[in-house]
Amino acid sequence: MGTCFDKRWTYCGPAKGHRPLKVMSWPLALWLLTLISVNQKTTVGQTLNAFQSERRDWALNHLTVHQSTGALYIGAVNRIYKLSANLTLLVSHDTGPEYDNKACYPPLIVQPCSEPLASTDNVNKLLLIDYSQNRLLACGSLYQGVCKLMRLDDLFILVEPTHKKEHYLSSDNQTGTMYGVVVPSQGQDATLYIGTAVGGKQDYFPTISSRKLPRDPESSAMLDYELHTDFVSSLIKIPSDTLALVPHFDINYIYGFASGNFVYFMTVQPETPENGMPAGGSPGDLFYTSRIIRLCKGDKKFHSYVSLPVGCVHKGEEYRLLQAAYLSKAGRVLAKSLNISAQEDVLFAVFSKGQKQCHDPPDHSALCVFTIQDINTRIKERLQSCYQGEGNLELHWLLGKDVQCTKAPVPIDDHFCGLDINQPLGGSQLVSGRTVFTESRDRLTSVTSYVYNGHSVIILGTKSGRLKKIRVDGPLDGGVLYETVSVMKDSSPILRDMAFSLDRNSLYVMSDNQVRIRPRFCLLLSGETLNGREMKRDGLQLEACEFIALVTASARQADTTLSEILYFQF
Repeated sequence: MGTCFDKRWTYCGPAKGHRPLKVMSWPLALWLLTLISVNQKTTVGQTLNAFQSERRDWALNHLTVHQSTGALYIGAVNRIYKLSANLTLLVSHDTGPEYDNKACYPPLIVQPCSEPLASTDNVNKLLLIDYSQNRLLACGSLYQGVCKLMRLDDLFILVEPTHKKEHYLSSDNQTGTMYGVVVPSQGQDATLYIGTAVGGKQDYFPTISSRKLPRDPESSAMLDYELHTDFVSSLIKIPSDTLALVPHFDINYIYGFASGNFVYFMTVQPETPENGMPAGGSPGDLFYTSRIIRLCKGDKKFHSYVSLPVGCVHKGEEYRLLQAAYLSKAGRVLAKSLNISAQEDVLFAVFSKGQKQCHDPPDHSALCVFTIQDINTRIKERLQSCYQGEGNLELHWLLGKDVQCTKAPVPIDDHFCGLDINQPLGGSQLVSGRTVFTESRDRLTSVTSYVYNGHSVIILGTKSGRLKKIRVDGPLDGGVLYETVSVMKDSSPILRDMAFSLDRNSLYVMSDNQVRIRPRFCLLLSGETLNGREMKRDGLQLEACEFIALVTASARQADTTLSEILYFQF
């Protein structure tokens, strides 16, 4: 606590041992305190629009916002919903429950099954908008993972392909283990890249594949593999030998995106050492690793498949359990710090500490930033090393043994997409991000971002239903936390899917039983001064709470706190 040098209304300095601070006029401080108080009152008493699931045991799973209409689409257990921007229900589409049995393969809708049937929930596993054809793709857990293509306006089913085995993606009923990326092609059909957990049925389902998305929903090629022959295919399966060594092995796909000429997936999966693990070992015995996978767009043979471990290290602590990620533009200030263009892609990711307890991650977590440029550089270096004949392919879970890299005089540039040698390729050297924020008590569960006046502003969801707003100007500065608000009244965790409204003034957040709309945290003042002091930095107008964040940052540099800066007696 600071000590008062004058018992009237004069400034109260920091406690002994702190460096002296520049005196701030008390009207300015009073204004700031009033603003903070108003913001806090608004946060606590504000009525937030909310949409509840029909039944509490019918959990909400996925959320996406149409980037032209602003409509929300919600994937839930047994339902797909379409909502207006203010969360008014427009359309409800039933997807379950239906009579099924996971042991029925092929599914009931193809041929009868001798297994006993029971009413079974349909967990939404994937919810994607295909903008090129103005339709919604929704995949569930029923019938070994059937997908539907629906009209965006009324959720009318355009097609529900079921006549081929590749139409069944995964019967694993866990949410958050599948991810898809739609890659449009000018004048041609789009391609769907799918990564999914397979729930032990590795003979039936590939863990990753690319599939056709014909413009005609009735096309017989709908969801077919892009390429499928006896010798080469646009898919990768988990070998049965891997499950013999590691019974609980599976790959959970947490995030995916397209950037430049490539498609990327981010996964969490058990490590598979050369000697495997004792048969029957539990998931708690495993070490997990997060990985980033890259494929070239248009590579139907998957010769370009590269997988490297990803995470970040802060003060000697490793953060290796990926919780969520979000691709964004860097913004002017962060880009300058990272030595990239403001229009280049950056990846914000949150990780939990360590490599154990994947299914119950530690609360200690970190926000890290990666440049796509740096990720691609690390992948290129790995390719170059292997094509020089150095080391092994390092993909034990897939190859089952050490396979020596083959030396070949091949130039590896930024656009290299592989050959029929040295593929698929793994690696053990960590692609390390820059840690910009850590949280020790309330695990970070989701992340999104926007650029405001050239600055990167990150929104983080937490395990206890809170949102944290952080300004990230660069890894050296770290992230400045300048607001935390409680959004979920029951303190339920915020799920990975978060999205902004079209005007960027509201944020949609979701727990397993409700979607809430949260107005932007900060009041955007119409004036340019705060009690006569310009709210600018580097010539750019700031939000009021960003101005407060700068005061907080100044306090940090002076080894004191915001409360000490604003501590007055009058």
